[in-house]
Amino acid sequence: MAELLFEVLSEEVPARMQARAKDELERLVAEKLKSAGLAYERLNTFVTPRRLSLVVEGLPERQPDISEERKGPKEGAPERAIEGFMKGAGLTSLAEAELRETPKGRFYFAVRHIKGRETRNVLPEILVEVLRAFSWPKSMRWGESDFRWVRPIQNLLAVFGGAVLEGGLSLAENEQLQFKDSTVGHRFLAPDRFTVRGFDDYRAQLEERYVLLEADMRRKRIVEQCSQLAHEAGLAVQPDSALLDEVAGLVEWPCALIGKIPGELMSLPPEVLTTSMRSHQRYFSMVKPSGDLADRFIVVANMDAPAGTPLAATIVAGNERVLRARLADAAFFWDQDQKESLEARVPALQSIVFHAKLGSLAEKAMRMAVLARRMADYVGADPREADRAAMLAKADLTTGMVGEFPELQGIMGRYYALHDGESPDVATAIAEHYAPLGPSDTCPVAPLSVAVALADKLDTLAGFWSIGETPTGSKDPYALRRAALGIIRLIVENKLRVPLATVVAEAAAQILNELKLREQLEPIRALDQLVKDGGGGERLVEVEASLLERLDVSEVDEERVRFVVNALLSFIADRVKVVLREQGVRHDLVTAVFRLGGEDDLVRLLARVEALNKFLDSEAGANLLVAYRRAANIVRIEEKKDGRRYQGAADPSSMVAAEEKNLHQALLTAERQAAAALEEEDFTGSMEVLARLREPVDNFFAQVTVNADDPALRANRLALLSQIGATLNRVADFSAIEG
Repeated sequence: MAELLFEVLSEEVPARMQARAKDELERLVAEKLKSAGLAYERLNTFVTPRRLSLVVEGLPERQPDISEERKGPKEGAPERAIEGFMKGAGLTSLAEAELRETPKGRFYFAVRHIKGRETRNVLPEILVEVLRAFSWPKSMRWGESDFRWVRPIQNLLAVFGGAVLEGGLSLAENEQLQFKDSTVGHRFLAPDRFTVRGFDDYRAQLEERYVLLEADMRRKRIVEQCSQLAHEAGLAVQPDSALLDEVAGLVEWPCALIGKIPGELMSLPPEVLTTSMRSHQRYFSMVKPSGDLADRFIVVANMDAPAGTPLAATIVAGNERVLRARLADAAFFWDQDQKESLEARVPALQSIVFHAKLGSLAEKAMRMAVLARRMADYVGADPREADRAAMLAKADLTTGMVGEFPELQGIMGRYYALHDGESPDVATAIAEHYAPLGPSDTCPVAPLSVAVALADKLDTLAGFWSIGETPTGSKDPYALRRAALGIIRLIVENKLRVPLATVVAEAAAQILNELKLREQLEPIRALDQLVKDGGGGERLVEVEASLLERLDVSEVDEERVRFVVNALLSFIADRVKVVLREQGVRHDLVTAVFRLGGEDDLVRLLARVEALNKFLDSEAGANLLVAYRRAANIVRIEEKKDGRRYQGAADPSSMVAAEEKNLHQALLTAERQAAAALEEEDFTGSMEVLARLREPVDNFFAQVTVNADDPALRANRLALLSQIGATLNRVADFSAIEG
């Protein structure tokens, strides 16, 4: 058994791509080794900013010998078939084949024995195939060749059993990256080449040369150093796992150093300070024991520069200078932005296009205001404040601060709203109207914030469905799935009783009417522009007047609105299934409830699904589902055979057996009691009612022959079976339940 060590040394790989690249390398190598018949004991991959490494332990010295068998034509087959078989099997004569007796006659078989190759000779081919098959989100083409990689490759280390592999990666004509048994350490601290014989040697020598191969080790080192610096300063590091992962992907030898923020810049909003440090400079923020932001930051350098050394001082001074310049720009924007109110900025939204077909952000803000007032009724918010918050929600997009820091849209709106004297609720609604942005994002709970957030997302979804631009496959350029999930979370987590069909219809009607009006006004605007430009004179004015007279200002037809509503509710239902699946709830149960129709209250729908889930998990529920399917299958088969439907209530006067009379009475009782429970939204109670049907249904199937000789009796019994399905389907469509 031997060990394979492989390393691709390149220019810096973006941190966001490293984890995926590590997994890709492991997958590709594992697949190629398996296809080559090379078993192994362990396979591990590693990634740093400059190197992608792999070690495979327990590889055999050579491939196993294998035998391949190929079945040919039957004895006496046409000559052309024989020739094709020989060519495909690599035979020089038919005598090399075997004739075997089979149940279908005598057939030719070719057996080919393939001797395994030495692993050392196979691995170069595998590694080259891996390199060429590697996929990057973004890549660079190597000169005139067709080979692509994320960044230029500087070295290929390939050692098997302590010796370098022969060959390499062929690129352009007469250009090859040769496999080597050497590599280099840290770019600045240890750039000299060193020889490697195995993985343990490789990892140890890298660490001696200021490279920590494992990302976990780099993360651990960063955490320890940051904690130590924070302790010495009497502060704490603001937790940020995503930033920690990113920084660990930027350095091979982490060295944490503490810097200072100028006191005059600490008056900026904390979000501005942390965004500038985190997003632009990859610095860790620090907080005081009180929780307030401290005037300190931690930078992680890719150097060996202990605190107190001249090099450390130089690094800190350089980063302080960069941060000071960035924050000075922010301070300028902060001062300038406050000279103009958010309200005064609203007209400027007319120049920012939301979507070519859906108009400007100013138009979106007006639509949001209408929807926000409507949503205020459902969440218990002040309609006037909802209108105000919705109209101002997008205004901060015209500020210099948001132009410089797009991540702060909404957040800066809150600060500017408070500066303008808006109510705290309005300011908070402006800040939170984008939320929730993802499954881990906090969901707004303040009524006004919820109203505006729902209005924003409903308008977006209704807009794109109205113009037919919906997500396809994995493509969702406008984040419509995220918007739908946001609506679901806002409604469910706040337990809002919102009739989605109604509010979606209102949102769609707004947009469809706008689209209709915009389409009709287009020629009028064109004519108006010609008149303003001085062309055409009175004749153009007459034409314009004629067009205005023919202008159809009636509301869009209800059919188009209904189409958008149905399509969008179906999309939201699919998102609900995703949410519930993540919670361990079966998607078919959501379908079973949705198929009833008229259910657009998500809180009520989820309560139904929960009750149905518990019911089917019970013995009575599981058995009743079996009985339902048995009844439905019998009715379906007989309807197909007879060419008619067996629906409607069964006639009790035509019933003979006690079991069918009992079942009929039980169904009538269950239907009445279930309806009453559903009216009270007691979904658990409705399921308990259905559970009582198990015994009379079981007795019916045990004692009653459905296909009786008497046609009238048979038809009545089939109607009774159909009535079982009708009764159960008042609670949920049991035909949609799988398993």
